[in-house]
Amino acid sequence: MRAVRQPGPQRRPAAVRRPAPAPPPAARRLPNPRLTGLGSGLFCALVMFLLGGLCSVLFGASLTAYGVLFLPVCVLTAVWVRRGDLMTAPVVVPIAFAVGLLPVADGDGGTGGKLMGLVTALATQAGWLYGGTLIAGLIVIARRIRLVHRRRAAAGARPPGGRRDFAGTP
Repeated sequence: MRAVRQPGPQRRPAAVRRPAPAPPPAARRLPNPRLTGLGSGLFCALVMFLLGGLCSVLFGASLTAYGVLFLPVCVLTAVWVRRGDLMTAPVVVPIAFAVGLLPVADGDGGTGGKLMGLVTALATQAGWLYGGTLIAGLIVIARRIRLVHRRRAAAGARPPGGRRDFAGTP
């Protein structure tokens, strides 16, 4: 004789656990470094100095080419800085602009002439300087707002006091 199963509540099948999708190959991923405040300043200053030297050699010390190349460096600096050091990006960007002007600025004879060329380049290229600083500032503000919203959403998901009843009521 076979045992007859009594009708009653149906059991749900156990949930099937699927493995997480494999990460994309390293060649297809974009770099996502996280720089400290000091690291972002060094990155930005070094890249701008190298781009200044490149503009000096290739474009005959074209300040316009230097200014155009400054904008993507501002974006990368603002995107790659760590969350905890967000507010350093708009500060280091103008400093790096001035450091990168050293090889590009025209200067006749000695330190005084080079300094006058640097001050003149800063004055005439203030639009690029302000534009890049504004871009970095806007990106940092957007990242900060997103970070605050995430923290508030995470805090809103937890009840005050951190305890939860199994029935779902605090």
